[in-house]
Amino acid sequence: MPLIGGAGGAFAFSRQAYYTGPVSDHFDGTRFFDPHGVPPKPLTDLLRWQFGDDEKARWPETWPLAASDKPPARVEGEAIRLSYIGHASFLLQTRGLNILMDPVWSERMSPVSFAGPKRANPPGIAFEDLPKIDVVLVSHGHYDHLDLSTLSRLQAVHQPRVITPLGQDAIMKGHDAAIRAEAHDWGDRVEIGNGMAVHLAPMRHWSARGIFDRNKALWAAFVLEAPGGLVYHIGDTGYGDGHHFREAKRRFGGFRLAILPIGAYEPRWFMRDQHMNPAEAVQVMLDCGARRALAHHWGTVQLTNEAIEAPREALAAALAERGIAPETFRAIRPGEVWELPAAEA
Repeated sequence: MPLIGGAGGAFAFSRQAYYTGPVSDHFDGTRFFDPHGVPPKPLTDLLRWQFGDDEKARWPETWPLAASDKPPARVEGEAIRLSYIGHASFLLQTRGLNILMDPVWSERMSPVSFAGPKRANPPGIAFEDLPKIDVVLVSHGHYDHLDLSTLSRLQAVHQPRVITPLGQDAIMKGHDAAIRAEAHDWGDRVEIGNGMAVHLAPMRHWSARGIFDRNKALWAAFVLEAPGGLVYHIGDTGYGDGHHFREAKRRFGGFRLAILPIGAYEPRWFMRDQHMNPAEAVQVMLDCGARRALAHHWGTVQLTNEAIEAPREALAAALAERGIAPETFRAIRPGEVWELPAAEA
């Protein structure tokens, strides 16, 4: 399943190096690591979770959407239009650029099409209704974030630039050599046009496609730099001691918006190190100095034990406990849109 990387077709890559380069403070010459994090759980803990006594909520087979978004061709100026596609996938439109984040249109978030975690609702934008896509950001290699079939479809129709951390480009090009993937390290700044740039930043997570390639490719958060303000997008992360988020505030000075995961957090003994819960997501918003936050990684596909609406309910409770207005940190459903006017910049 996506949380452990998966198997199947991934084995074509799993014994190969995705990246070769100099040793650094987060690369030992073979595998990447987070100096402020912890390694992923061993297989024995995975089996304990899967076959143990932790209670697992039953999701509905389907959780239909109220509507499907049909975005405009472009959004000019400093206004930001964010359309939630589902799970960790967003379309962000601003300054005439269309940017997809961790796009997944596949029915299953799995290495195979006939088994594995299945969507409870369709994507919030039909693939055919996408505007011309300029840039794609892929945070890491788990199947619920890096969907090779979707990237190939995007390449065939839109030919976007795909910006991703070190090593993930090899996975993409190994599947489809035409994908315009370019890989970058933590701390890199990449100009994407129209006065905008993308920074790659650390997050507390890991990456794999199979059982033999753990951390052979890097994972990253993204900071979108635009004249209208900074947007901090984290695909997956644990909270830990909060170092990465306080460091993001120190480095960038705060954010116009943080896009943060709030789901896939139960049971805590297994998920704590790699996935934060809604209360921790609220703390991240405060730690990184974000004026507003938008939730993701919930309500689309069941990866862990919590109920389908539990993340949104827990987020509302956490905001109330901290005395934070609910509109400050929203949890919208796929097909819904949040628009930030230029006047907020």
